[in-house]
Formats: sequence, C-alpha cells, structure tokens
Amino acid sequence: MYSFSTLVTHDPIFVITRYKPSCHCEPKAWQSQGGGNIKSLRFLFRHFVPLAMFEKIALLGYKYRALGIGGLDLVKKKVVKPKRGVTRRQLSRWQKQKRTQRIIFGLGILVIVAVLGIVGAGVYNRWYIPEYKPLHETVIEVNDTKFDMDYYIKMLKFYGSGMPMQQMYSLADEVVMVIERNELVRQGAMKLGISVSDEEVDEELGNYNPPLSKDYRDVVRTEILVDRLRDEHFEQKVPMFAAQRHILAMFLESENQANEVRARLEAGEDFAELAGELSLDAICKAKEGDLGWRPEGTLPLLLKTSILDEHAFNCEVGVLSQPIYDEAKTRMVGYWLIEVLDRDEAAGEAHVKVILLASEQQANEVGARLEAGEDFAILAKEFSQHDESRENGGEFVVSSPDMMSSAFNEFTFNSELGVLSQPIRDDVADTKGGYWLLKVVDMDDNRQIGEEDRDLLKADALSKWVEALWDDPENKIESYLDDEKQQWAIWHAIGS
Repeated sequence: MYSFSTLVTHDPIFVITRYKPSCHCEPKAWQSQGGGNIKSLRFLFRHFVPLAMFEKIALLGYKYRALGIGGLDLVKKKVVKPKRGVTRRQLSRWQKQKRTQRIIFGLGILVIVAVLGIVGAGVYNRWYIPEYKPLHETVIEVNDTKFDMDYYIKMLKFYGSGMPMQQMYSLADEVVMVIERNELVRQGAMKLGISVSDEEVDEELGNYNPPLSKDYRDVVRTEILVDRLRDEHFEQKVPMFAAQRHILAMFLESENQANEVRARLEAGEDFAELAGELSLDAICKAKEGDLGWRPEGTLPLLLKTSILDEHAFNCEVGVLSQPIYDEAKTRMVGYWLIEVLDRDEAAGEAHVKVILLASEQQANEVGARLEAGEDFAILAKEFSQHDESRENGGEFVVSSPDMMSSAFNEFTFNSELGVLSQPIRDDVADTKGGYWLLKVVDMDDNRQIGEEDRDLLKADALSKWVEALWDDPENKIESYLDDEKQQWAIWHAIGS
C-alpha cells in the first residue's frame, strides 16, 4: 500500500505530490537530517521518492514552508538565544572609542577650517584686493553721483573700441571728462524739467547695430537728452530773424599768394574757380568760396575762426578785402626742412633735424637763414610747428616709417647725410596760420535764418549751457584717478 503526502509552499512556492511506503518509512528518517528545510527535502527526494513516481512539480517563487508530510511539520524552529549583558570592560572600551572618534572629528574640522582660511587668504590677497576691490572703488564724483572703476573701464572700452594702446592713454583723460559732462547734463536737464525714461533708453539701445549692452545706458541717455534739450529748450532761445550778410571767402597759405590771387580777382578772374582750386579751408573749397547768407555768430561755428565775422559785419558791400591774417586757423598742409644726421635703413630708423613751417614762402626764408649759417636749434624753437621736436632744437628720431608721411620719408631714407633739404610740401601735416580774402556781396538787416544756421546756433547755445555747468561753483566734481589707476584701467579695458 502506498500513501501520499503534499508539500505546499507558504506563498506558495511549489507543490510536490509523492508516494512513500507507509509500513517501512518513518518521518524521523528524513526529519533527522534537518527536516523542514532545503537539505531535508533533498534528503527526502534522494532516499524515499523515486523520480518516476513524481506526478507534478510546480515552481512558483523563492520562500517555502512545509505544511505536512505524513502529518509532520517541516518548518525549522528558531532557537532563541539568551541576551548577554554589557561588561564594564566593554563599556569602557566603547567610551574610549567614542572619545577618540570625537578627537579625530574635531581635528578634521580644524584642518578643514585651516585649509579654507589659507585658500580664503589667497583669494583675498590675489583676487579680491588686486582685482575685485579696485573695480568697486569710487573714481569720479559729480555732486551726489558716484562712478566706480568698473564703470570707468566700461566707458574706456566703449569710446576706445579698436584703438591701439598708445591712443588709449591719450583717451583716458577725455573719458573722465565725458563721464563728468554726461552726468552734469543729466542733472542740469532735470532742473529744466527734461528727462528720459529707462524704457526710451532701452528702445534706443536696441536700434544700434549690433544692439548696445545696458552697460552703456548713460551714453544713450545723454544722446537723447542733448537732442531733446536742443530741439525743445534751446529752440526757443534762437531767433527766427536776424541781420545777415552774403559772403564770399577763401583761405590761402601765405601773404604773397593772397596778394597774387587778389590781383587775379581784380583782373576779372572768377572767385568760385580760384577758391575751388586754391582755398585751404575744406568748406570754402567745397562751396567754391560762396558761404551764402549768414547771421552773425555762425561763421566761427562753421569755419572755426572768428576773423570773418569781425570783418564781414564791418565792411562795405561789394568790396574785396585786403589779405587778412589768421594765426589760429588750422589747415592740412605744411612744409618741412630736414637734415638727416644718421639712419638705419634695415630697421627703418633715422635720426634727423626738422623744422615744420606753414607756408612755402616762410620755408624758403628760414631755409636761406640756415644756409647762411644760423643755428638750426634756435630757428627750430622760434618757427617750427612740429611739437615733438621743437623744444629739442628740431632733433627727432624716426623709429618707424609709419610715423611720418610718404613725402617726409622719401627724403629721410634716400638723401645724403648732413644735407639740408629744400622745402618739402606735406599735404597731411597740421599747421596753423594763413590769409583770408573776403567779399560781402549783399546784406539784409532782418532776414529769416536758415535751418542750417539755426542748428548751429542751437548747438552753440547748448554748448555754452554745458560750459556754464562746469563753471558753476555749486557743482562739485572730483576725479580720484591718478596715472597708476588709469594705467590699470586701460589694461583691463583692453584685456577684457
């Protein structure tokens, strides 16, 4: 006879159906091998269950529990061990370990703090003090408004964009004045009830190509304010009608040339033709000498000289003037007298003595005196308009051909040493002085002022208003920039 028992898992995991001989096999035989666990099952299968007699095995999981085989429980009973008490020795050892851990932890914190202190000191000394702190120092004050170094550097970058280092040094002081002027304009405009909103500024920033950063808000704000002041406030300050003169004028380099041209005009030659050919003033040349109807005060603004105004409103109509000397008028022409002392053609360097003169006539006169044996240094200090060499008696070092014009270099790098040049015309040399020929062809004591002249007069009124702000003792303006700080700012403007 055979009897069947079933093993069923707890979850369940698997079901095993088997047979065992009821008369010969007692559960103790396999239970003694550790019944109720995996080893007991293996023992059971190996010794009591022929494989051919298994009817079904289904594997469904990982945990199991035996619910019964021949009425026997296969679950291994858990042995509960009695808890052991903590001895004084163990307690003392644990306390020592905890103290040691606290000491180690405390030392670790001290090391971290020390490292952070060293790093922080390094950052403070190598970055905060030399880099961050100077950027936030006040360098310019206009009344209650302060501007720090960072602002000054940004303005240097804006106005000096693309400039070489040398030009940046000459620009540095001008940028200070621009910052001060812009703030004076803003404050002065507010007193007149004129202002510009941030929204207007931001809109105008976007109109630039490419759009400007908000770092340059003050630049754009000033531009809008100036336009608004001119077109709203100073529009009312300029009259619509004034006494005017219709003027012809040309500017010539020497008295001899002016006399020659005047004779040609008296002989009937055309004023426009001669002015277009010979005038050294760009506006007179472009307009062929006809400056049109002008109210008093506009010619100095247009031509950068006051000589014409003084004569035009005090001379007879229709009469050609005698040559009128103007020592302050600047023009783009000059004449060199050069003597080469030494040169290095491979390096493009030369040691020279030079005198720069305003006219060919003057250059011939001074050259004759040099040929007669007069001292070069004395004549250079008296007559030369070359600022770089005049106080050094005319001596000058050309370190690169790029420094000078092609006319200058042609003689300097191709002539014999120690030989004085003839007058060399240079059409890009800045000189001052010359002679005007002027003729008033008509006059009107109450003529409507043209738009060009009104714009000139409004701009002049605005300029004088700004100058008055500078001169107002109530406006407190301070600059704390010395040469060292300016150099630091220039390096950061170029390098950033």
